[in-house]
Amino acid sequence: MKKDTYIQLLEKPELISQEHLSDITTIVQEYPYFQSARALRLKVLKNQESYKYNNELKITASHTSDRTVLFDFITSEAFKKTPKKEEKTSLKDKILPKKKTTKVSVIEEDLAIGKPLSFTEKETFSFNQWLQLSSKKAIVRTSDNKVPNKQQQEAPVKSEHEAIIDRFIETTPKISRPSKTNTADIKVSENQQNNQLATETLAKVYLEQKKYDSAIQAYKILSLKYPEKSGFFADQIKRIQILQNNK
Repeated sequence: MKKDTYIQLLEKPELISQEHLSDITTIVQEYPYFQSARALRLKVLKNQESYKYNNELKITASHTSDRTVLFDFITSEAFKKTPKKEEKTSLKDKILPKKKTTKVSVIEEDLAIGKPLSFTEKETFSFNQWLQLSSKKAIVRTSDNKVPNKQQQEAPVKSEHEAIIDRFIETTPKISRPSKTNTADIKVSENQQNNQLATETLAKVYLEQKKYDSAIQAYKILSLKYPEKSGFFADQIKRIQILQNNK
């Protein structure tokens, strides 16, 4: 890929298309710590609504030194803007043979399982939950840019995740400590916090992680927050319960 083309895509990521994927992937393979190239690859996968996107988001985050920058990018209007879809067979359809449609597969499609997660700028908690549950290992850069040895690869990512969560906590309004411990007040505060954090994206995050009980709880909270959509949320809960019974 020419340098001018690459710079143009960085400035206007909405211009990126399928034809750029091969070149960008080559750059990522040659320079695995090239953060902007990984971000552009995410954009292509998002445009395609690829089933690879969600996992690629975790991988990109593990290669990103400041994940707030990544979050700002994936919640930007330029990232969300997608070109008009063309009717064509996906790579997944070409590789996998057509199978008989089952009740579970229909439900998974209705729940949009496998579809790219779409975060808003206010959903830092949902984003952190998705990354927090990742099993990826920390990236240890060596002075000569060689692949880290096995011992280095096994280093946990706990400190990075804690840093993200700490930043979230710092920007969240603090609840003043009462003079006397009151369990009723604590439960109310926890419920209020859950009500604030619950979003449809968070419910989908839990679904992708197969945390069905958490997804159901999120939809129950959303049903109370948005009674006009309670019917839709009730249907989602029923679908999740069917998945639970068939797993």
